[in-house]
Amino acid sequence: MDLAGLFSLEGRVALVTGASGTLGAHFARVLHAAGAAVVLAARRLPACESLAAELGGRAVAVPLDLADPAAIASAFAAGEAAFGAPCDVIVNNAGVAVTQPALELATEAWDAVAGVNLRGAFLVAREGARRLVAAGRSGAIVNISSILGLRVTAGVAAYAAAKAGLIQLTRALAVELARHRIRVNALAPGYVETDMNRAFFATDAGQAMIRRIPTRRLGTPADLTGALLLLASDASAHMTGAVVAVDGGHSINPL
Repeated sequence: MDLAGLFSLEGRVALVTGASGTLGAHFARVLHAAGAAVVLAARRLPACESLAAELGGRAVAVPLDLADPAAIASAFAAGEAAFGAPCDVIVNNAGVAVTQPALELATEAWDAVAGVNLRGAFLVAREGARRLVAAGRSGAIVNISSILGLRVTAGVAAYAAAKAGLIQLTRALAVELARHRIRVNALAPGYVETDMNRAFFATDAGQAMIRRIPTRRLGTPADLTGALLLLASDASAHMTGAVVAVDGGHSINPL
């Protein structure tokens, strides 16, 4: 049994949205190490260009504005032009959050969070799937949700609603795209330490939150590597519509 080959992405072209951030960059490195050519897509193009230079061959940076369907189409077209094939692994990673009580949350903030986390993910999945169907190619879409799509906490109503919507979108797309041999699954990370949240988790409130995680620690980007490779590769050939939580048991903790 060729276990290494089971998780190989040799010959695949992967597009990662939000590739300029901590998790997006990690996902891109993992997919590249598994053999895929990677399209690094984000609004912060210089960060993607730096990552592309780090990876060397089989990597290209493209600008991406998730609010603009034409820009999304251009990002996919650029990937196809660079590597000569449609993107058949799509990682919907881009996301934003606003932490604020619901009674104080501005409509514009709600729209911004839902626009990136849900509408933008749909537009990317739709564009990628349309291109795969047109080319008669199979593929894998991995939507990066969150355990806040499975449970809630105070102050992130827009984010939790959008991530829950993304899980349901994953299931709906999985049903519709299965006949085209396109699998759609969701990865739901728990709290993962990044540059943006490190200061919070050093506070008393942050430490209290960590104590509610059964494993008593935050996740790291490396903790997501196996689940990402599973969902992106043929190792999950008979999985679609699944939600894989990687959270140290946080989402099942009744506390």
